[in-house]
Amino acid sequence: MDELHYLSLSAVAGKIQSGQISPVELTKAMLQRIEAVDPRLKSYATVTADLALQQAELAEQAIQSGHYLGLLHGIPVAVKDLCYTKDIPTVGGLQVRRDFVPDFNGSVVESLAAAGAVLLGKLNLTEGALSAYNPEFPIPVNPWDSQLWSGVSSSGSGVAVAAGLCFAAIGTDTGGSIRYPAMANGVVGLKPTWGRVSRHGVLALAESLDHVGPMARTVEDASAMFEVIAGHDERDSTSLTDPVSKVTERLGNDLSGITLGVDEDYLSKGTDVGLVAAIAKALDVMVSLGAKLVTVEMPTEGPMDYRNLWLPLTGYEAFRAHQEFYPARANEYGGYFSSVLEMGRNMSEADYQEAKSKRAAFSEKFIKQLEQVDAVVCPSGGMVFPVEQPPQYGDAEDMKAVVKNFQGQFTIPADLAGTPTLSVPCGFNESNWPYCLQLLGRHLSEATLCQIGHAYQQATNWHQRHPSV
Repeated sequence: MDELHYLSLSAVAGKIQSGQISPVELTKAMLQRIEAVDPRLKSYATVTADLALQQAELAEQAIQSGHYLGLLHGIPVAVKDLCYTKDIPTVGGLQVRRDFVPDFNGSVVESLAAAGAVLLGKLNLTEGALSAYNPEFPIPVNPWDSQLWSGVSSSGSGVAVAAGLCFAAIGTDTGGSIRYPAMANGVVGLKPTWGRVSRHGVLALAESLDHVGPMARTVEDASAMFEVIAGHDERDSTSLTDPVSKVTERLGNDLSGITLGVDEDYLSKGTDVGLVAAIAKALDVMVSLGAKLVTVEMPTEGPMDYRNLWLPLTGYEAFRAHQEFYPARANEYGGYFSSVLEMGRNMSEADYQEAKSKRAAFSEKFIKQLEQVDAVVCPSGGMVFPVEQPPQYGDAEDMKAVVKNFQGQFTIPADLAGTPTLSVPCGFNESNWPYCLQLLGRHLSEATLCQIGHAYQQATNWHQRHPSV
């Protein structure tokens, strides 16, 4: 049992299907590990032990009766604490929602339950899924090094997956919040096409930018999660009606016919040199598997230019999502989130329409480059960095010490354009800090991205290294 927590979801699923381990035994072992480890790592906001054991018992009975539902059946997973869970708090890192208990499950939680997954609990995040934490809530601790940033805002999801506290997790991404914690914690993160996964029953940050997706230790596991949670949902007016590809059927170890876009200046300018070298080696591996490299020219805006495109949209939409509480209960918000909400409050409809127009113009340029290849390769938000806790609780001025490390040119564009991305571990530096590359894809190209990422993982072993927790 001591070895199970770092196995892949797919490997554990095989043990469950064959009867080598029962869902109840597995769930008890994971709950014990959470109890032993998470007081230090602080990845969980709520541990749903009773529900998990109940779901595990139902899964065990069904499997023993010959009703095996698939890879997620009996597998312990967790969700970001933005996802509604019936009769279980859904706080979203917000002091104003500390007592909020939904009376229904969000669509993604429903889908996981229908697939037979076991919900271990709800994972911590930044305040409202923006960039800073509310002073009343803990900051998840990076399991590779407690001095390192753990990502934003799906930090609890990244920590829990990396530390073997669940076999996969749900994250959300508005400006990089699946990709940054994937990078910081050395795990896989799949940000689907906008609208591919329902946002029904997910607390909003900025609804036109919010994406829901899986985080796991392998691309195969993220693919299995994606197949379960993706698809049309009539309860979400922005949900796409396109059929969902069978991603797991595309996984293999051959990249013949795959074209990879590379813009050397784009991926290396201002980027950690060790990470750039690791990505170059990853490209060599992909070429050895049959991929062809193609030169592309990504939009040349800098990190702050991208942020200036993104922030007005986020502020305007976030203020409207929080009108129930802000400004009436402004004193319960952290300084950084308050500043963004106040910016949105002071924007006019004309300001918002201008921001949308700039977004559309940029997205057209970005998508044009994506359409030339199967995927563009770049960093997954840059390089993880040391950070102290106080600035992460601070106001806009304090947060500058954190935000200066964000390489938003690698995260914001795909949120503005609503296109999918896949983050994949690709090495470590001399201090054992993880490196992570990102694959940027065309609209609805999740299957192709996972095909590329899985083939790379089959040829390397970075995903098999785990923190000593």
